Amino acid sequence: MLVFLTNSKNYYEATANDRPGYLSLTGSMTADVCVVGAGFTGLGVALELVLKGFSVVVLEAKTVGFGASGRNGGQIASGYAAGMMDAKQVVGESDVAKLWEFSETAKKILYTRINRFNIKCDLGQGELYAAPKKSHLKWLREEQNFCEETFSYSGYQWIDRDEFRSLVAGERYVGALLDVEGGHLHPLNYTLGLADAAANAGALIFENTAALEIERGAKIGIRTASGHVAVNSLVLAGNAYLQEFKIEPTKHIIPVESSILATEPLGEERAAQIMATKACVADTYFDLDYFKMTPDTRLVYGGQDLSWKKQSLQNNSIRSNMLKTFPMLEDVKIDYMWSGRFAVTSSRLPDVGRIDSNIYYAHGYSGQGVLLSAVVSDILADAIEGEMGRLDVFSRIRNKNLPQSKLVQVPLLRLALLWNKIKDAL
Repeated sequence: MLVFLTNSKNYYEATANDRPGYLSLTGSMTADVCVVGAGFTGLGVALELVLKGFSVVVLEAKTVGFGASGRNGGQIASGYAAGMMDAKQVVGESDVAKLWEFSETAKKILYTRINRFNIKCDLGQGELYAAPKKSHLKWLREEQNFCEETFSYSGYQWIDRDEFRSLVAGERYVGALLDVEGGHLHPLNYTLGLADAAANAGALIFENTAALEIERGAKIGIRTASGHVAVNSLVLAGNAYLQEFKIEPTKHIIPVESSILATEPLGEERAAQIMATKACVADTYFDLDYFKMTPDTRLVYGGQDLSWKKQSLQNNSIRSNMLKTFPMLEDVKIDYMWSGRFAVTSSRLPDVGRIDSNIYYAHGYSGQGVLLSAVVSDILADAIEGEMGRLDVFSRIRNKNLPQSKLVQVPLLRLALLWNKIKDAL
């Protein structure tokens, strides 16, 4: 885990829209549904449910968007982190078609929410999958052909080396696949917009209200430090931040640290020289780098990290990765740097389902949470209403149990990241 200077902070927090501020829960109350976690999934479920007429209470241990939803790269990518060819190997031909359909539906839900509720979140179009090696180009071509032939997807465009280098400066990448239906956004402002929409529709959101204990049964009780909620159904939507509950599904995920920096403003001219495209970029390394240009001409650059030592804003592993891609930015100052946890599954497909008959959960998006949370929240809302068909597709994914002890997790993660760095290098 990175150790940062005390004055380092999240660029998204620094540029967040106005927060209304939500009270903490005190006393006892009842509702149809309680949602634990005020991020993409939790707020999406709350919004869908209140629009269906349910009474909903949202409990957030910190503040809206505190977890991965307010810290991530904000990238919108078609499909799943595993890739659709690998997803077929996991779930089979019939269910992989359903998973792809869910991903396509997720785009419609995401973009509809942004437009319907007038969410100001710097929505940008396009994502480039950048290949650092010719062997990666081969995989991208195969993935493109698979999606076009299997799902009739027409949103991919091939970008050769020369065209890519006219769009993105530097010589690190040898080509790319452009997903024209992908894109990027300001993730915290999108989360705050979801909260506004859900609250305006009737959801009760409580911040600084950690769910401390779950009383399972036909009527579910959720105890907090100063209150209690009794409900018919419960949705656990805390992703990598819910492992302290130690319930069955948390065994399917392992939290991974990702770190992001934001440069000082580059100015319009220099920003255009670095990225002559409004699309975001993610490379095809397993230990991937991802980046985009912000409206105020800052480069936001992220990735995973293996460093133990204390790092500064100007001397850290993510900046070193940035300079591999953009060596011409050696003179540029870093203004922000932050980190956070996201949950990964063994299959790199989401883990979504239910416990008993009235506790639902969703986590393990493995880096694809911006998009997939939109459809998963819709699927969970339908399931609570009684329509289980789409939820059953996710329930058929068999994600393996992963080590839960930090004494095992931390060395295992570092070994896995190191091994994948070696594979990437080879």
